[in-house]
Amino acid sequence: MILRKTLTALLLLAGVGTQAQQTYCNPMNLDYGYTPIPNFSEWGRHRATADPVIVPFKGDFYLFSTNQWGYWHSPDLLKWTFVPRKFLKPWHKVYDELCAAAAWAMGDTLFVFGSTYTGDFPIWMSTDPKANVWTEALDSLAIGGWDPAFFPDDDGRLYMYNGSSNRYPLYGVEMDRKTFAPKGTRKEMYLLEDWRYGWQRFGEYNDNTFLDPFIEGAWMTKHNNKYYLQYGAPGTEFSGYADGVVVGESPLGPFTPQPDPVSYKPGGFARGAGHGATFQDNTGKWWHISTIAISVKNNFERRLGLWPAGFDKEGVMFCNTAFGDYPHYTDQRFTGWMLLNYQRPVTVSSTLGAYLPNYAVDEDIKTYWSAATGNAGEWIQTDLGAVSTLHAVQINYADQDAEFLGKQTHIFHQYKLYHSADGKKWHLLADKSRNRTDVPHDYIQLEKPLETRFLRLENVHMPTGKFAISGLRAFGKGHGAVPDTVKTFMVLRTEKDKRSAWLKWSPSSDAYAYNIYFGTHPEKLYNCIMVHGKNEYYFKGMDRTLPYYFRIEAVNENGVSPRSRVLKSE
Repeated sequence: MILRKTLTALLLLAGVGTQAQQTYCNPMNLDYGYTPIPNFSEWGRHRATADPVIVPFKGDFYLFSTNQWGYWHSPDLLKWTFVPRKFLKPWHKVYDELCAAAAWAMGDTLFVFGSTYTGDFPIWMSTDPKANVWTEALDSLAIGGWDPAFFPDDDGRLYMYNGSSNRYPLYGVEMDRKTFAPKGTRKEMYLLEDWRYGWQRFGEYNDNTFLDPFIEGAWMTKHNNKYYLQYGAPGTEFSGYADGVVVGESPLGPFTPQPDPVSYKPGGFARGAGHGATFQDNTGKWWHISTIAISVKNNFERRLGLWPAGFDKEGVMFCNTAFGDYPHYTDQRFTGWMLLNYQRPVTVSSTLGAYLPNYAVDEDIKTYWSAATGNAGEWIQTDLGAVSTLHAVQINYADQDAEFLGKQTHIFHQYKLYHSADGKKWHLLADKSRNRTDVPHDYIQLEKPLETRFLRLENVHMPTGKFAISGLRAFGKGHGAVPDTVKTFMVLRTEKDKRSAWLKWSPSSDAYAYNIYFGTHPEKLYNCIMVHGKNEYYFKGMDRTLPYYFRIEAVNENGVSPRSRVLKSE
């Protein structure tokens, strides 16, 4: 018993929980590498990755994403272990080490291939990727392909898809399973139809200003003998970056588009859900991993998010991104823990220029508070407004004056997190002063919920740069009333452009946000838009040929209102 108590004490000092974590919170808390590209970091060194793929293999999950100089594996989608590895060869002379890689399993072997416009990239294979043992399956794939995806069908045939362009479509071709030579020539799979589907229009406001929309990031999923070819659009920099899908009876089509995106998250703290991959976990549940946009220090400053996914009884593919950056259980259920400190009062030890304190609680990953230094003792304190039941805390670090280029494998964050019911008497909530891991989006689920009002995060060590926080987010339940049902919800859709509508509703005095659910069937409102602090939203994501259905709910720290009645817009 004495030994067990001693071990428990040491674990707590190291910041390690004694119970298995049962929840997760996006963005994924991975030890993301920094961009390796000097020209991409002229506005500041920063972490960056995107274009993820997760492949189940021998009971574990393997995650590959752009420019990480390695990959991760996990037994449970919660705890990830990084394996350093460079797959490209010295003569390739590119910064893009496995940019938007393809990864797939065939039999007892895992395969990997990186994006390239040349014909000299190898295909790698491994029967033991956890031990970082790889050999070449092919010295060079002559046809190359940017944003590639390989799909082994259950009939023994293999297919490759690729494409990343605002002029050309996605392509597909059957490949020889043994030699990886193409069987015939690539065929056109799908080209964007932004004249019809509003969400495919380029830009933060889907207006096609500046450029035409991009299609990229192919991924194929087979379900109930149907083939679901997924693609990213319209641009990785934007909140509306999403994955769409076209559905067919064979791997090379023809395909029919689903009118709405599969994974779509244009609102909330972490926005964007494009260029990803769909897979099943060990219990058979479907998941979709995709790219989250930050795009402040460079257009390609990005993170990763993991979303529950599935297929309904009519074969419609969907993802659930409602409360997608709030804590969820690993069985995909929403915890019901609400954000407790949206725009609440914040005090800090110091402030660097215009990186103001309340940027840490404004539910926007693009903005952040920065202390004047990265020294131990810098701190930020947030007020929940009233004593509340706290279940979890997410600490999202921002990159201010970082110095690194490329993947770093021996860096770490250290901090102490305190709580107080009255702002005077403080108690240690989490001690990570001995932590030796890189946790840029650290997430702490409390072993037992507690009643508290104030949180204070104190810096002990930063891996680089200033002590800067884009989101100090407290989750749990307030003790007040949930909001009432939203009143006078309206959708103003005119003949001028049926891809677009102006959504308005009566403002609620006790809601900090609203969730708008929409779809082309009243019982299939699969997509969700979260709106903070406003009672309107300009929605430009519709299929101009179809009627749409909408519902809305109000959100506060105590819970969620009943949803409004379904509203039809033709």
